[in-house]
Amino acid sequence: MTEPYAVPVPKGYRVGGWEVRGPIATGAFGSVYEGRRTGADESLPRTVALKFLPTGTGTPRQLTHLRELVDREIELHRRLRRPHLIRMYETLTVDDPGRPGLDGATVLVLEKAEGSLSALLATRPRPDGGPVLLAQVCEGLAQLHRAGWVHGDLKPANVLLMKDGSARLADFNMAAELEGTHAYTPAFSTPDYTPPELLWAEIGERGRRIRPSADVWAFGVLAHLVLTGSFPLPGGTPTARRDAAVAYARGTDELRLSPELPDAWREIVRGCLTRTYADRFGTEALLRRVEAAAGTSRSRRLPRLLARPVRPSRPLLVLGASAATVAVAALGYGISVWAGAAATDNGTDNRTTATATTATTATAYGASELRTDRGIPSAYRLLIVETAHDCDQGDVTPPLIAAMLKAESNFDPDLSDPAKDEYGIARWTPSVLRWWMHEDGTPGESVPEPPFPPAESIPAMGRYLCWIAPRLDSSLPGDRRVLIAAAYRTSYAKVNDAAGVPPKYRDYAGRVAHYLKEYTPPGRK
Repeated sequence: MTEPYAVPVPKGYRVGGWEVRGPIATGAFGSVYEGRRTGADESLPRTVALKFLPTGTGTPRQLTHLRELVDREIELHRRLRRPHLIRMYETLTVDDPGRPGLDGATVLVLEKAEGSLSALLATRPRPDGGPVLLAQVCEGLAQLHRAGWVHGDLKPANVLLMKDGSARLADFNMAAELEGTHAYTPAFSTPDYTPPELLWAEIGERGRRIRPSADVWAFGVLAHLVLTGSFPLPGGTPTARRDAAVAYARGTDELRLSPELPDAWREIVRGCLTRTYADRFGTEALLRRVEAAAGTSRSRRLPRLLARPVRPSRPLLVLGASAATVAVAALGYGISVWAGAAATDNGTDNRTTATATTATTATAYGASELRTDRGIPSAYRLLIVETAHDCDQGDVTPPLIAAMLKAESNFDPDLSDPAKDEYGIARWTPSVLRWWMHEDGTPGESVPEPPFPPAESIPAMGRYLCWIAPRLDSSLPGDRRVLIAAAYRTSYAKVNDAAGVPPKYRDYAGRVAHYLKEYTPPGRK
């Protein structure tokens, strides 16, 4: 390898149910490798990103600092699962006394991206799909802020691009939960994306006080860079631009927005980069403006049962083979330096035991929310629980999704009913599935063909249920979850018109209600 690794891990090393493959990136606080699933649990992806953080060795001061960074990231991942935030599947602790540099390391098992915005901009300044990508970044910020968190280090390296070109926010080392109007973060950040009020902020015992408006400022800088290829403040170095930001905040200098910045975005960038935090756009107001400028606003004129947000007027960023290869060289999982060549292969017989710090075994996953002794196939537990967590509607629960899968197909991933044109574990009709199979809310280019794998069918079911739930009349009698299930079988309009479950679907609703009771743990509703 061409760069020293914070945590060197040989190719073929085993940690938990994963085998380390090639290197992805390294930095001061950890190293990231591609990981390959070794077990048969198909509810987990075949390949992931393994982020090794050296929390078991070092000086007491280093260990305290690293432990704080790790705890921040793990806590946010545990509590937030949103479409535009990179997903964490589990955390592991390495137990290997024979390797002191690796023993005790924390391993985050993360969703694997194809590249980062930083690498993309290095090869394609002002990318054609920039506005749509910015809308997704802004949605990710809105998801964080609604949940009461501040990112604290938004920049191109921390925006990851997935295989379909969609964006995820990543690297939550600096993320912090709000306590009223403020949160507290470590006393360092990236100068180009730091608002001026934080450049001279006092540092207390708990770190630096930060508001969501700091992320709004960073978004303004990011948007200007993506759309024009330049920074909105003058200077040839980060230090010079930092000084320009201070001068601007004190009223002795002005913003110098590029003439290439589209008019629709000029007001947005100015509203993000105000001299004081109090004058900046709130996140929700910013999101509305960004979606309008990007052409991704969700239409209110939606077609009947298949209603979904309309397709963006501009295509998503999809990396070509050469661009993807370069982009992988700077993935932003909180790591900034590409490792270069493949890791030295010291053999494939290396093994280590790992202690999971969360209940992530397939059989027990989500046990507090979903019964483990009622015949729900363990292979689907992770998908079921996380699909429910991805929805902000409280009635869309793991027991509801499990009950519906039981009623629809008896958990049969190979179900085929050509007479009804329904297939797979969730009994999707191909023409309907195309509207719900993508996390960004856009329909597929073409109608998918069966068979439909559970990893596609179950999340799509969750998205559809999440869309149905708020459209059911709030005055309808009965269990809201059963009504949602009935609407999945027919439509929310027919359930509303019938003032409950239509007679044709009462048998189906009764089966769902039965399995709801079966799958709900004691003491939960």
